[in-house]
Amino acid sequence: MNRRELIATATAATALAGTAGPALARQPSGASMTRPQAPVAKKIPVTIEQLGRTRTDDYQWMKDDNWQTVLRDPTVIKADVKEHLEAENAYREAMMVSTLPLQAAMFEEMKGRIKEADSSVPSPDGEWEYYVEYRTGDQHPRYMRKVRHTWHTSSGVTVSTTRVPPLPQLLLDANALAEGKAFSEIGAADHSPDHSLFAYAEDAQGSEYHHIYVRDLVTGAVLPEVIEAAYGDFTFSPDSQWLFWTHRDDNGRPDKVFRRPARGGETSLVYEEADEGMFLGVGRTSDDAFIGLTVGNSETSEFRYIPAADPTATPVLLDPREVGRLYDADHWGDRWVIRTNAGDAIDFRIVEAPTATPGQAHWRDLVPHTPGRFIEGVALVKDFIARQERAHANTTIVIRDRDGSEHQIAVDEPAYSLSLAGASEFDTTVMRYGYSSPSTPASTYDYDLATRARTLRKVQEVPSGHNPTDYVVERLNAPAPDGQLVPVTVLRRKSTPVDGTAPVLLYGYGSYGSPIPAGFATNRLSLVDRGWIYAIAHVRGGSDKGWGWFLDARRMTKKNTFTDFIACAEHLIGSGHARAGNIVAEGRSAGGMLMGAINNMRPDLWAGVIGGVPFVDVVNTMSDTSLPLTPPEWPEWGNPIEDPEAYDYMMSYSPYDNVAAKPYPAVLATGGLSDPRVTYWEPEKWVARLRPATTSGRPILLKINMEAGHAGSPGRFDYLKEVAHDYAFAVWAIDRGWEHA
Repeated sequence: MNRRELIATATAATALAGTAGPALARQPSGASMTRPQAPVAKKIPVTIEQLGRTRTDDYQWMKDDNWQTVLRDPTVIKADVKEHLEAENAYREAMMVSTLPLQAAMFEEMKGRIKEADSSVPSPDGEWEYYVEYRTGDQHPRYMRKVRHTWHTSSGVTVSTTRVPPLPQLLLDANALAEGKAFSEIGAADHSPDHSLFAYAEDAQGSEYHHIYVRDLVTGAVLPEVIEAAYGDFTFSPDSQWLFWTHRDDNGRPDKVFRRPARGGETSLVYEEADEGMFLGVGRTSDDAFIGLTVGNSETSEFRYIPAADPTATPVLLDPREVGRLYDADHWGDRWVIRTNAGDAIDFRIVEAPTATPGQAHWRDLVPHTPGRFIEGVALVKDFIARQERAHANTTIVIRDRDGSEHQIAVDEPAYSLSLAGASEFDTTVMRYGYSSPSTPASTYDYDLATRARTLRKVQEVPSGHNPTDYVVERLNAPAPDGQLVPVTVLRRKSTPVDGTAPVLLYGYGSYGSPIPAGFATNRLSLVDRGWIYAIAHVRGGSDKGWGWFLDARRMTKKNTFTDFIACAEHLIGSGHARAGNIVAEGRSAGGMLMGAINNMRPDLWAGVIGGVPFVDVVNTMSDTSLPLTPPEWPEWGNPIEDPEAYDYMMSYSPYDNVAAKPYPAVLATGGLSDPRVTYWEPEKWVARLRPATTSGRPILLKINMEAGHAGSPGRFDYLKEVAHDYAFAVWAIDRGWEHA
């Protein structure tokens, strides 16, 4: 878990003629044209002394002292905060009223690119195939299964089911679950290995506190004992008799792993983590030989395991944690397979170890480290290992058999997304992967690792029509101030001129080692089909060019993320794709921090800045140990409570603390009242400080979803309305629509 919540929408494109600028509503003769008045946030100065340094925060009152309760029940928020948030929402709506037709048009376009009655490619497991479907009009998914008729094992044996094929069975209708609720989202769902039970974790506030329910698939009844305060992840034991899950404490952090009989009964503590800076997770190994417990943060990790034959046993530590060493483990029938950065393997290597003695002293290279080739992940089936590698902001899938023979799945394009999905069962030779590019809808393939036969299982349909040849995808390389080349992925229509006249939306993230894939996202086409250029800046802080790309923009080198993004904008200007003042910058979560930083550093480059759930109050947040992500993220940003150098460096770029009298562009900040990752008061405080500081007269707007968390609205259509709103703001910022508000 981290502040990142990159929402990948599987929707695609229709062309719409260029839109005119915002129109004025017709008014009666003599009517007064008065611009809406922005709320003025009260100032209650609070002086904070820390490490011999002093800072003043005028808007600390916006943080509800009872925020932990607010996460679970947003209705209890204190009255003055609620009043201010509602005033901000009303002001933004009044300022952007002229964009309502554009928002409606964009929403209909985005909705028209969705195949409303759709389903995923079924995942086979034994006698069943499991899948997710949507019916026309559904906001939420339906979890389904159907009988599997025949299949082949890795040894070539053909198996036929004796089960009478009934109609597909509904396991969970998330639409019915969401009825009457302001928010409902399924965080995880899975069946027991014996196919008799189905469990799901529901977040009913947006706070990411989950309830876990278990359904009996024979009777259809939901069993009476509900698990509360869950983190969202869980697993059945391989024998289907036990359920393991991660607990979320009062500060929103994972702190314990529990176990109980799968159908209900006494709960037992399996593991408790003493270090509040660590995340926890629980799952099963690919071969179902072990239950695994993961512990770690962005620089240190360790793994514990419980034998499948003895699910109530005490977890065994694979190898003790060492600061700076990361490793994750899976079991491959007769040995452990471990991905690690141990031994200065910056871009990771893969090692193997005996089942009985898996400690580092027994690790032997299976795939040695190659600098610049980042091993992102590993998937196992009985006789093969597949790994996903990333280099130069693109991915490759490599297949390896037990004898060490390897071959690749690769794509010869400038920018694309190739993603390894692995397999849903162990005794098979088939794995699944996905492919898309910024102009090409997603394709899902089943790949036979032994015969190298590829079967196309699904191509993303675009009901309103889409022709990839109407678009151009480019990969540019922007020189950063220190000489590094930063990849930039560009999408535009062939008819869009490259002469600086087209408006540009430049998207960036750059934290936690999370890359931004160059994949297909149909919502972007509502801008691109209006003559915009859409660009992704693959800045340092992500792992787009390897794990070293991440390490070069964290803690005391974090500013590389910001200067990389600015370099990308300047390169787009120099190449004729953009011009200064005709670019809208967008980033979410930690990418919102990037937006706040580049807004302070180079306000002249942007017509608008969209900071989605933006992490902008860096020093205050990283000094508050009660917040869910503060201790776990000190390795990412530094610890300003104990380290004066870290404090000073963070203060030098913290967006909230560096707002000054400048001609800022139009700014839209968004947030969710029950967001546990970037709390609602961060965008609220940022807007409160920006608005009186800007000298440009351009609007500073705030949009707080009073009924959602970090990822916004969970319903697929409600989410599209949020995207349409933000894109309409981008058009409004370019067209200077506020001049007519």
